[in-house]
Amino acid sequence: MLHVLQAIVFLPLILLQGLWVAVRVERLPEAAGPKAGEKGQGQPLRLLMVGDSSAAGMGAETQEQALMGQLSGALSTDFRVQWRLVAKGGVTTAKAHALLLESGDTPCDVAVVCLGVNDSKNGVSARQWRESYAALLSELRARGARQIVVCGLPPIGEFPLLPWPLRPTLGARAQYFDQILRELVQADPAAVHLPSDFTMDASLMARDGFHPGPQIYAAWGEGVAQVIRQGA
Repeated sequence: MLHVLQAIVFLPLILLQGLWVAVRVERLPEAAGPKAGEKGQGQPLRLLMVGDSSAAGMGAETQEQALMGQLSGALSTDFRVQWRLVAKGGVTTAKAHALLLESGDTPCDVAVVCLGVNDSKNGVSARQWRESYAALLSELRARGARQIVVCGLPPIGEFPLLPWPLRPTLGARAQYFDQILRELVQADPAAVHLPSDFTMDASLMARDGFHPGPQIYAAWGEGVAQVIRQGA
């Protein structure tokens, strides 16, 4: 309740800060490299990742340094990973779902989802987000996913780029959306919620102060790999 009152009181300043950040933030490219491939030996594992700029690897120079590269590399010691990435910077969950449908038939054994930041900061309602995410989970199950690793929203309230009071306001909204996500996962036996509780140290983040850097992607990828191994 406190963050709602704070947002109302500081609304004019928050709107101005939002415009300032939109103008100031550096537009990073997506990580370079293919968005599909195969690596490793062992039991075959079809891996699909759906997401926004973090899944697309903004903040890393190459896909090998980005989340999918780190994850597939961690899994390659145990599996022959056939991986595919459906991700684009700036997308909401509904838009990511549309991209997945446009990508054609993409069967998978395991899916990883990295979405929610754009929904929470761009004014998508909680109801709309819940419905969009539920529809995406349903689509992933229809494509054969026996396990869906749902990455929680990052601690936006710690992002070094964002000024006060914009930072705690967006942080509180992200926490609220993440709670909705946890509730969705609890009702889905195929899904697992993985908290994004990394320390947002400015030295480990991308130069825009908003996206992860390679070291954060490495820790994130290993965390997802551990969940997948436990469910294998």
